[in-house]
Amino acid sequence: MREMTFPRLLLITALGLTWTTASGLPCSQMFPSQSSPTNVNSVRPSDVAVISSIGLHMHSTELSSVLSRLTELLTLFNPALVSPLSDETNLYGPQSVQHSSLVEQAKEVSLSLQNNQVLDVDKDWKLLLLFVQVDQLCVCEQQQVQSVIRGLVKEVDDALQLLHSQLKRTIVSVALWDGEHDSFNNRMCPCMETNSDGEVRLLRAMLSQALQESLEELVAKQRWYSDRDDFTVIVQDQPFITDLSSVSSGKPLSDSQASQQTDKLMVQMWTNLLQPTSDQHNTDDNGKIIALPCPTEDRPFLRTEGNSPSYHPSDASPLLHPFTGTEMPCEDFSPSPSMPTTVHELRPGDIKVVAAVGDSLTAGNGIPSGPYNILDVLQQYRGLSWSIGGDENLTNVTTLPNILKYYNQNLTGYSLGMGRQETPQAFLNQAVAGAKSKDVPEQVRALVARMKNDSRIDFESDWKVITLFIGGNDVCDHCYNSLFYSVDNYARNVRNSLDYLHKEVPRALVNLIEPLHILPLREMHIDASLKCPTWLVNILCPCVILPKANSKALQMVEDINRGYQRSLQKLVESGRYDTRSDFTVVIQPFFREIVVPRLPDGRADRSFFSADCFHLSQRAQTQMARSLWNNMLEPLGNKTTTQDFSKDINLKCPTKTSPYIRTYNNSEYIYTGPSPTPGPITNWGSDFSCVDLAPSDTVPNSVHKLKPADIKVVAALGDSLTAGTGAKAKTVFDLKTEYKGVSWSIGGDKALDTVTTLPNILRKFNSALKGFSKGVISRQKGFNMAVPGAKAAEIPVQVQALIKALKGNKEVNFEKDWKLVTILVGGNDLCSYCIDQNNLSPKNYSHNLMLSLDMLHSEVPRVLVNVVELFQIETLKTVKKNTLSCSLLQRTSCPCVINPAENSPELEEIKRINHEYQAEIQQLISGNRYDGKEDFAVVLQPFLQNSFIPQIGAGEADSSFFSVDCFHISERAHAEMAIALWNNMLEPVGRKQAYNNFTYDRSKIHCPSEANPFIFTKINSLPSPPVTTTTATFTTSPSSTVGEPLCPPSLPVWVPVIVGIASALVGIIFAWLLLSRCRKNKVERAVELKGTGF
Repeated sequence: MREMTFPRLLLITALGLTWTTASGLPCSQMFPSQSSPTNVNSVRPSDVAVISSIGLHMHSTELSSVLSRLTELLTLFNPALVSPLSDETNLYGPQSVQHSSLVEQAKEVSLSLQNNQVLDVDKDWKLLLLFVQVDQLCVCEQQQVQSVIRGLVKEVDDALQLLHSQLKRTIVSVALWDGEHDSFNNRMCPCMETNSDGEVRLLRAMLSQALQESLEELVAKQRWYSDRDDFTVIVQDQPFITDLSSVSSGKPLSDSQASQQTDKLMVQMWTNLLQPTSDQHNTDDNGKIIALPCPTEDRPFLRTEGNSPSYHPSDASPLLHPFTGTEMPCEDFSPSPSMPTTVHELRPGDIKVVAAVGDSLTAGNGIPSGPYNILDVLQQYRGLSWSIGGDENLTNVTTLPNILKYYNQNLTGYSLGMGRQETPQAFLNQAVAGAKSKDVPEQVRALVARMKNDSRIDFESDWKVITLFIGGNDVCDHCYNSLFYSVDNYARNVRNSLDYLHKEVPRALVNLIEPLHILPLREMHIDASLKCPTWLVNILCPCVILPKANSKALQMVEDINRGYQRSLQKLVESGRYDTRSDFTVVIQPFFREIVVPRLPDGRADRSFFSADCFHLSQRAQTQMARSLWNNMLEPLGNKTTTQDFSKDINLKCPTKTSPYIRTYNNSEYIYTGPSPTPGPITNWGSDFSCVDLAPSDTVPNSVHKLKPADIKVVAALGDSLTAGTGAKAKTVFDLKTEYKGVSWSIGGDKALDTVTTLPNILRKFNSALKGFSKGVISRQKGFNMAVPGAKAAEIPVQVQALIKALKGNKEVNFEKDWKLVTILVGGNDLCSYCIDQNNLSPKNYSHNLMLSLDMLHSEVPRVLVNVVELFQIETLKTVKKNTLSCSLLQRTSCPCVINPAENSPELEEIKRINHEYQAEIQQLISGNRYDGKEDFAVVLQPFLQNSFIPQIGAGEADSSFFSVDCFHISERAHAEMAIALWNNMLEPVGRKQAYNNFTYDRSKIHCPSEANPFIFTKINSLPSPPVTTTTATFTTSPSSTVGEPLCPPSLPVWVPVIVGIASALVGIIFAWLLLSRCRKNKVERAVELKGTGF
């Protein structure tokens, strides 16, 4: 028995030290039933003798990790647990058939359990997890969805029937897994490549929701397969979905994020297995501390429908489609006596063409869908769309075109029926489901092409009304990349779209709809009685739904939403689109404020929403069409700015005194005009506002207590980016000059007010700083060891040269001076990767950096090393100038990135290797390899991880950030990188900004705070140790090993050692007593099983 239990004792003891509870164990209710239960509704976690699963496949790496951790957790409740999920009998290992059906896998599991010599298959309680994987499904046409779901549900039913017939004493937990997202578009479903990211995201979310509902209906219909006391099936109430930031951004998670996500999914799975309690809660402390729910004294069992009824079929009556037609009160429908030549004299009857661009609200997703017909939200009812639909007539369907048809029966351009934007019936409705502002320029180009090529439209002579409504999806995802979804970028995308319309389209009035105030949407997902699928909307709009009330994150939603609205006003008020008489843009602001419609009992009225409680129903679209029409007839400065959905809205009419659609001109409205043009930028310096510039009272001995003013020496290693190659070049002949004095991480030319570099910032704290480089002469390079063209393999040589230079410099006290070394390398490795893949592999990249850091670690005292994460190099392809030097030199400088065509396998391979470089260096630095010395630390600064170069047009980067060869960076970019690096240094590890904010602003430099005066390292970024009393918790970390918080100086070093030993002994004794109570036969069966660490 000792041989078997000792690994388990160590496991329990370790967790006992980590999870502080009254008993020293993770949960107090960890003991098995006094006698083996005979009823499936009375099974405790400790009664489970075996855990197994079906539904995995060879790519289920993330799910495998989640199951492994769940198994380790259950081992704490029953150390004799038998798990075929272990390495010895891994049912999802290589021996499994990749595409075997659930029924075949159910047979395999049943046979495996019956043949297992350790188990008593008839008497031992078994927990079997059956996973239905969304990423294995491929639905290329929306009409296929129902048949695919029916087929999958039948397969699940067949598998459950087989398990029911073969196994006794079994709880089967069915769960939907929506995990390996990288496979969905490409490997498993190549036909989806023609869909936009937003469309794929919507389809996947709706498919998951429909599957979830269908599985719940199946199990309820079969009465949970509980025709006997020892078998039941439950359906976990929410699918398991990968991190929402990865879903929305489409980018892979870092190792630390992936590890934390695995922990969260495991806790979700564990929570769903237990009987629900009123105090279960989710993550706290920004996701760093994860609460682990425990069985309670009054609810100690695994959840079944018998002990915790949860299935409540909808008792709500079907949505009665309200009257969605509108009475036309107007009488005068006549056009102008002659065709107007100015947009400011445009009557409704003069309009010949309608058009629209936008997202799913304009595409018409789910407009007439019933409250529980979730799949119907995938259908695009363009003929019912508020601003562009033309189905039937105004007495049945209220849309802007149906109103305009009263004025001109020959109106054209409106959409009919259902379909995507490329279908003939969509016509000039070019909105795309899931679209964001970045997608609108492409939509307007497609729109103009259709206008020009359709015989029904006289492009030059016909008057057109174009409605542009976009921004909701930008707000929904802004929290995952606040720069990409910034107000400036939103306004730029809209401006580019309007610029194109202004340039290409004659005789047009553009309705620019302000983004709706989106926060009221949250109310639909707070009141559980509305039965909205909140987890689904968490996928579609995470940044709006997930933040807690009164949180900073929620305030950010409000700020970005209002910022978008104001940016449109500023754009139009500039007069940019009123340079000719036949074109104007008018803001229609009826969505600026939203009043949530309510039922008589005060709850929100769900009938205004589609089945997902996110898209708007026909009832809401009716009100939107009325509000848009009325806005068009209201003068500027006096337009309605509130959409009250529950209010009766009557159509307004043109009058004899105001017969025109209102513009700034016929409203006698005076634009505020553009903001004053700023003066020319004469330098790339920065303003400095920090007040506390003092060093530590005494020179610190610990790198974790290092203030900026304590740094005496700076140094840098790398390639041409650090050497400053071409930074101030004006011609191709200057390209070889190394402008070291303006180098972002090591330059020291002039002062901070004219040249922004890291040393110039640090000189504000310590004017005696040494090591920075100046000018272009080699002897003034200081400790800038960077060599143009260098690859990672050459960094160890640079380290040797740096150590020699430091030791040989009489102004440097090598042993006592604190040093800051910055390393950035890898661009040249990627640029040449296709030529030398073996030597430039991600493993070799990491290995060479490891050798360099090892040398610094072993030979240089008192040093903090900044390793700057490699940028996304494919952005170089967007840097273009119409010059020979730019075209030719860029290709020769970086052939493996510039030469491959867009979307080619070669370019995709470079992107993949780029991500692997990033992952390798993250893994190297997040471990404990460099934690052994108190005066040494390596910190990964990730501000280039998600590179973003400001755009000046569709897909064209702002070339002012680059030198004349479109490859090396300019002084402006050096300044931005210096600011980003400095700000990263003042941000805690794990909460650093992982993108660059390349927008000109002299006041972006952050300051150390009184609460956090030190440069952040892994150790001083750690939160205070959590203390819990009733809920077991564990802390996720970026790696398997995390440095421990420093003990206070007053605590003798022997105290924690003695306390640790005593705690371990107490834990071992307690665990031994616990295990001695286990049934003897359980112990004997498990003799040969190995222990695992959690």
